[in-house]
Amino acid sequence: MRTTIRYTVIGAGHGGKAMAAHLALMEFPVTLYNRTPENVAAIKARGGIDLEGPDGGPRGFGRLCRVTSDPAEAAREADVLMVVVPSSAHAAVARAFAPHLRDGHVVVLHPGRTCGAIEFAKTLRDCACRADVTVAEAETFIYASRSEGPAQARIFRIKEAVPLAALPATRTQAVLDVVRPAYPQFIDGGNVLKTGLNNMGAIFHPALTLLNAGRIESTHGDFQFYIDGATPSVARVLEVLDRERVTVASALGIRAHTALEWLKMAYNATGADLYEAIHNQPGYYGIKAPNTLNHRYIFEDVPMSLVPIASLGNRYGVSVRGMDSIIRLACIIHRTDYWRRGRTLDKLGLEDLSVSELTRFVNEGNDPSR
Repeated sequence: MRTTIRYTVIGAGHGGKAMAAHLALMEFPVTLYNRTPENVAAIKARGGIDLEGPDGGPRGFGRLCRVTSDPAEAAREADVLMVVVPSSAHAAVARAFAPHLRDGHVVVLHPGRTCGAIEFAKTLRDCACRADVTVAEAETFIYASRSEGPAQARIFRIKEAVPLAALPATRTQAVLDVVRPAYPQFIDGGNVLKTGLNNMGAIFHPALTLLNAGRIESTHGDFQFYIDGATPSVARVLEVLDRERVTVASALGIRAHTALEWLKMAYNATGADLYEAIHNQPGYYGIKAPNTLNHRYIFEDVPMSLVPIASLGNRYGVSVRGMDSIIRLACIIHRTDYWRRGRTLDKLGLEDLSVSELTRFVNEGNDPSR
């Protein structure tokens, strides 16, 4: 009886290459999928990825079983599919893989941002995928990593605990059991609403970028993003956004971490307010701002994080005027309708659900379309 879990990593960017190499070094059979063959040609030619890691961490040559741009081949050899692409590509991945998934497949989004698992599962249903597939999402990405060349990657840090939730939550423990031999760091995240509403990138990334738009354009990002960018006034805006996020979560019966609590928990950084706590986080010093406004902090985090949180707020009676102002700024600066492109409740098929119906859906799996 085969007991070794076979992994397919979908995405060969900074995170996907690091994950594929690390899994291979842990001696799991690994397939790496990327939709663009040219992007993985060097990896395919070499048969794997060179990984550098922190002291005492993983390093070496991670030999892969296969490298492919064929979704059928990528799915056929997998027990678990690890999706490591920008959240704006989740629906496209679901459409590409829907015809090839089978009963028992586990799909994990790294991370889901907000409502990622819900969007992925709905896309599979819309594509008439009838396989009994479990879709799960991580609250954040487990690695701090970078691509260092065509077939090279570096891991700077591996997080010690990352919440994970399946859709429905009754399947979370089964997913944790499957991935535990590779990733004991994953812990029960409650449900996918909780993992999605604890999305701190939604609070920090878009507003910091947009409120420093002039400085980013004039300096090409030559300043410390969190330290110079989070002035007292900007930090007050972040506090409003954070308060709205926590209130949306509360309206759904979820106790979300505040940004202050998260900084304390993740970095042991404290302060009387968010401005002080950010500036008391040593890890933020030296991190440069994006060098352009055409950056995932806007084109990914606005439609896939801020829009679904604001959409939940609008549906369940929470004022989200701060979030709406940031979304509108992003629309103006990028000349893009992020409300139309984003994960709104109507696109997710959730617009008619009460709080109790939505809770039952994420916890127990009742099909919201019925």
